[in-house]
Amino acid sequence: MYFALLFVVGFAIGYIIRQALVSKRAASIEERIRRQIEEAKTKAKELILEAQEKSAGILEEIKKEERERKHQLDKAEERILRKEETIEKKDQELREKEKGVESDLKKIDEIKKHIESIKEKTSQELERVAGMNVEEAKALLLKDVEKKFNQDLLEYGKKMMHERQEEIEKRTIEIMSTVLQRYSRSSASELTTTTVDIPNEDFKGKIIGKEGRNIRTLERITGVELVVDETPDSIVISSFDPVRRQVAKTALEKLIKDGRIQPAKIEEKVEEARAEVQKIMVDAAENAAYEVGIYDFPKEIIQLLGRLHFRTSYGQNVLQHSVEVTHFAGMIAAELGVDVEVAKRGALLHDIGKAVDHEIEGSHVDIGRKILKKYNISDAVIHAMESHHDEYPYATVESYVVAAADALSAARPGARRDSIENYLKRLQDLENIATQLDGVSNAYAISAGRELRVFVTPERVDDFGALQLARDVAKRIESELKYPGEIKVVVIRETRSVEYAA
Repeated sequence: MYFALLFVVGFAIGYIIRQALVSKRAASIEERIRRQIEEAKTKAKELILEAQEKSAGILEEIKKEERERKHQLDKAEERILRKEETIEKKDQELREKEKGVESDLKKIDEIKKHIESIKEKTSQELERVAGMNVEEAKALLLKDVEKKFNQDLLEYGKKMMHERQEEIEKRTIEIMSTVLQRYSRSSASELTTTTVDIPNEDFKGKIIGKEGRNIRTLERITGVELVVDETPDSIVISSFDPVRRQVAKTALEKLIKDGRIQPAKIEEKVEEARAEVQKIMVDAAENAAYEVGIYDFPKEIIQLLGRLHFRTSYGQNVLQHSVEVTHFAGMIAAELGVDVEVAKRGALLHDIGKAVDHEIEGSHVDIGRKILKKYNISDAVIHAMESHHDEYPYATVESYVVAAADALSAARPGARRDSIENYLKRLQDLENIATQLDGVSNAYAISAGRELRVFVTPERVDDFGALQLARDVAKRIESELKYPGEIKVVVIRETRSVEYAA
């Protein structure tokens, strides 16, 4: 019982103490909360005050900026107003000037009308005084001006032509002289006949054969003519084709050496001779190409070139002439700085058509062009060779070089031989070309046909007409005559005044 009472009393005391402690702790917490609230209120007031101060500063800055911006806008508005005033002022000035210009234009129109009226009256008065209209006066004035300056123009044109021609001729002479000095080759002339020596006169009978069958067989197979009675201890082979002559000569020499002459043996020896001549031609063409430094021609081109070995033109061997032209063209091209290789190839092939021109219709230039195109020779080489007789236009610089080299080879002393009949006929043809033209009184071919002097009637041909006449004569010579080298045409106009004192 006692213990129960003590337990209750102790429990009550403990409860009271605990309540007291709890109350004290609650009061302490409330006090702390109150203090925190007071502090928070204080801080809030401070923040509000600080925010108010900052907002006041910001507001003041905004107002300041607004004042400045307004000030700038006022200035800009003031400038715009001043500009508008200036523009209006200028516009007013322009309007006033426009009115002044319109007034001036009216005055100018009035002045023009007045001037036109004066001109018309003056023109009418001039026509009345001069007895001619405006067109007639203009024609007369132009005629006077032409007459006044005609001589000056003529002298100036002659001077320019003379100076340019002198320069060209000087350079040409230098190049041609250099080329001729650097090249040297002997000229071998051939005729249309070949002579074969025989051991004795008895061989003529063997060659003729019974009833002439041997000589007929040889002539038929080779296409030549044998002359056995004109010269002692020799037989003359005659043919325009040098290849046929060479085949006949070789076959005849083989027959004479063998001693057995009969139709079957003749056919055998002719075939052997043809093979030998073919080899000679190929070797000659290869040597010619090697000499000028060209090594890549097709074999068909080489064979055709070889045929030129037995071909002549005006007594000049065509293959030797082609080689000579090639050397000349190479040197001239080097001097002028153009394509040396194209010039040399065009020069070596320029007469290739002559290898078959007696078998195919057409000029040797056309035949040569067809041959070169067939074997795919380049167009540059074809252009270089096709103009050396003026049948085709000069398409490249190399074509001029080949033509000049061909003329140089043909015209140099000793290169060609012509008969006296052809020589005289050429001179006569030259003179006839000039004398057929209107205004020509006389014409004389001099310097072996290299120069043609034409005398004109001064009353019918003036100085300008003399220049044109020289060109016309040169063109007619180029189109109507075939000649080696160059022909100089000189037109002479001479005026003589004669009076007698009695």
